[in-house]
Amino acid sequence: MEQIERIREMEEKLNRARAVLDTFSEALSAFSDIQEDVRALSSYYEGEEWRKDFEDDEVGKLPQDLKRGVLSEDAVYDLLTDNRELLVEMLEAAADLAKWGIA
Repeated sequence: MEQIERIREMEEKLNRARAVLDTFSEALSAFSDIQEDVRALSSYYEGEEWRKDFEDDEVGKLPQDLKRGVLSEDAVYDLLTDNRELLVEMLEAAADLAKWGIA
């Protein structure tokens, strides 16, 4: 590989890696920031309040114009599952990187 070609290739790798790391850092910060919301949703979904709200919605006690995505059984469950899977994926990625000696 010629010197100029090598330098251009490494410059491209540097720029791509910098952009991804910056994006990941911002996303990780946002992900960390919403974990309190995820815990609150988990407690709500697994508790009696969600069941009561769900049942009241089923019998028409709630306003028709009320957004109620949180009362769908799939929306919260899917979010909690996705959150858990992303945590596992991050742990696996960190373990793989540690094996490679990348820190």
